[in-house]
Amino acid sequence: MQKGNPDDRISSLPNGILVNILDRLDVRAAARTSVLSRRWSQLPAMLSRFTISAWDLLPSETKTSFCNAELVRTTAAAVAKDLANAAVSNAELVRRINAAAAKALADAAAVAKVVANTAVAKVTKSILARRDPGGWPIRLLSMTFYLIDDVPISVGHAVGNAMATCKVEKAEFTVLTEKGRLECTIDDLVKYGARFVSFFNECMDTFAGLTCLYLANLRFAESDFVSNILVTCKRLKHLGFLNCDTENWIAFQIEHAELSELSIVNCRFDVVKLDWVPKLTWLVFEFWMSFKEPPLSFGYVPLLNVLSVSNVALSWHEMVELSTFLHETSVRDLSLGFKCEKIWVQPECLTRWLASVFHQLRIVNLVDIPEGYDLTWTMFILEAAPSLEEFYMTVMDHPCGMQMDQEKRKAKSYSEHKGVEWESPTSNFKHHRLTKLIIFCFQSEDYMVSHVRRVLKAVVNLGDVYLYDRLTCSKCRGVEPLNPIRFPETSKHMCWVEKQIRRGIESLATIHFLTTAKIREDHVSRIG
Repeated sequence: MQKGNPDDRISSLPNGILVNILDRLDVRAAARTSVLSRRWSQLPAMLSRFTISAWDLLPSETKTSFCNAELVRTTAAAVAKDLANAAVSNAELVRRINAAAAKALADAAAVAKVVANTAVAKVTKSILARRDPGGWPIRLLSMTFYLIDDVPISVGHAVGNAMATCKVEKAEFTVLTEKGRLECTIDDLVKYGARFVSFFNECMDTFAGLTCLYLANLRFAESDFVSNILVTCKRLKHLGFLNCDTENWIAFQIEHAELSELSIVNCRFDVVKLDWVPKLTWLVFEFWMSFKEPPLSFGYVPLLNVLSVSNVALSWHEMVELSTFLHETSVRDLSLGFKCEKIWVQPECLTRWLASVFHQLRIVNLVDIPEGYDLTWTMFILEAAPSLEEFYMTVMDHPCGMQMDQEKRKAKSYSEHKGVEWESPTSNFKHHRLTKLIIFCFQSEDYMVSHVRRVLKAVVNLGDVYLYDRLTCSKCRGVEPLNPIRFPETSKHMCWVEKQIRRGIESLATIHFLTTAKIREDHVSRIG
């Protein structure tokens, strides 16, 4: 404060600059500034960006209760393990401790979600009701809330009124359910689906103005309801489905003039047909375990640039020929996920047709390739994609996400042999555009060393080879890996491995051995 001046320097700034500053804060922090002065009290109503999330609005004491419940669960699990190891007679006590801990955690989570949802509705109505209809436009209005009670409809009406009176450039709904995907039963999915349909029908004008919509854990009684979402939401640019389906499996035909990003994960549709999506640039399609072939077909998608496809392949799944699967696309960035199970991609020999399909590829990312199997088959991608510049691979088994019970694996037809054999018919093949090879979970095993040698020998202008230590996901921490880890940790071991890789090969490529603590920023997004 300057002597004799009742105003601070920040408050003397123009409204435009102050609103720009507040736009960078979360909604709660921005709203609190309204108590500073009469002038500041008017600024929250001028904000151009609102991101209102249920979790962000939880009271601190509720978050503490939730964390304490998690601590109780973790502690109880540890005690239960000790008791189980100590005496078989304590099995009932172990079961009771686990059940009590699970209930405490579930109760805390339920309370947290109700409180958070109520806060979302209250904050949304409070802020939007004070909005000047002739004032500044809303650049972004992003809402994340649960399908609990009447809160979604209350939020929907508040957002709809704002759309009717103000200019809203981007409006996003992320609709969550009380239970997560793994906890949901069929009855839960039906119940949540019915709730969402009621919400949708009550707020159709609001949905018509949405630009982004993300849905999870819903089953719709009416088979054509999914298509109705696209018909109603004509402004949609981003659409995501997680664990959604209809009671009668349908052919989900997509025609939309504005849609640019689409994510379909763990959904059960008979087939997804991208008939006419002229602005689609980004697509994620994961998990079709019940199908022999991927239930996805491409129609008119001229701008599709980024594609990510993943699946858990069973022994009876037919392998997919990428040249046939992608023949109507011009993908530049391709990710293929294998979920640590059978390789479901069929290696193909280079033909003129194959070369035309892969000609646009610049980046390929192979995620969660099962450990211990020959990697020669991946070379067919290099041969088929002459313009490829970056090649990423993650070779890792995730015990936390795999079916480990041998009897269940046999009953569900998991493959015992997950690899695929392939030998290039082209001798002395050379690639001239690849500059980076990145392997996560590298180990100094013969099959990995041999593969790096293969790439070094074939790629003329390879600049860098990044070999990373084993990754650990949050669920795998503390779980023993299925196979011993053999990453070169000492300088002596690194030098020895590099000599094995370079032996007899003239290459100027730089080989980097890196731990997961030093993952480059441009590589982080490629981790599965």
